[in-house]
Amino acid sequence: MSAGLSDYDYDLPRELIAQRPVERRGDSRMMVLHRDAQLIEHRQFHELKRLLQPRDLLVLNDTRVLPARRFSDDGTVEFLLLERLGPRRWKCLVKPGRKMRLGASAKIDDVVLQVEHITADGERIVVLDEDVDLYAGGSMPLPPYIRRPSDEDDRARYQTIFAQAPGAVAAPTAGLHFTPKILSEIPHAFITLHVGTGTFLPVRSKNLGEHHMHAEHFSISAEAAKKLNDASRIVAVGTTTVRALESAKRVSGKILAQQGTTNLFIYPPYSFQVIDLLLTNFHLPRSTLLMLVSAFVGRKFLFRAYREAIRERYRFYSYGDCMLIL
Repeated sequence: MSAGLSDYDYDLPRELIAQRPVERRGDSRMMVLHRDAQLIEHRQFHELKRLLQPRDLLVLNDTRVLPARRFSDDGTVEFLLLERLGPRRWKCLVKPGRKMRLGASAKIDDVVLQVEHITADGERIVVLDEDVDLYAGGSMPLPPYIRRPSDEDDRARYQTIFAQAPGAVAAPTAGLHFTPKILSEIPHAFITLHVGTGTFLPVRSKNLGEHHMHAEHFSISAEAAKKLNDASRIVAVGTTTVRALESAKRVSGKILAQQGTTNLFIYPPYSFQVIDLLLTNFHLPRSTLLMLVSAFVGRKFLFRAYREAIRERYRFYSYGDCMLIL
């Protein structure tokens, strides 16, 4: 068991952080980890079907990323819109925070936003002097390790082909690799978890047991629940899918159709109850996502795989390559 924050650190050459996706979805590399044999293979994502069994079920997160990044009219403040709380009230993150202290204001499209409250996590509750939809002029909220402004290509590529339910401020990136053809050839079901900032907030406690995740909303339809309960093995596509499924209410081992919230923080030695296989991207050091994958595959084996991925020049993070854990 590894419950210390420093156990989840590693050094990554900066040039391996993917700044753009591969030209065509489906052309990513895919590292395959065989847990039982502790073996590593190097494959391509379009080979996914060959590595699965006929009654395996892919479970994918169909959340849709909102154009949640806005800038003040003078360009000095960046806003990440987290949630519309009601008429004229929004929750957001701001950068730099010193410009938006309690009572401070800025303008977007000539509409004044004033800070009404600052939460313990530094989020701003702002009040607008007009009821407008700030998403209307927003851009895709690319993560900060992508060192360029978002553009028109990102509107399509930082969104899965199956995105349906608007509500996320980050893409469920393991799903970005799928093409309509690849998806159509494998049995699958959709659930929804709206990815919020809690998934990506840094862990500050040296003892992992002291870290608390923000709650995120998820839903599982009756159709998805039936498919899940009929499957021989469940292949979770991405860590957000894992958290939704592992948080889902069950009766006699059967997953129920439901809507709920989860603040489940998965780290070793967590015992998985629902998922059997995992498809995921490569994750940041010290992140809750890396800890979740460590719980599934074992920290030592995972870090051996990451070292090999660095040697083999895999592409990391949101627009990067992926791994399939069997």
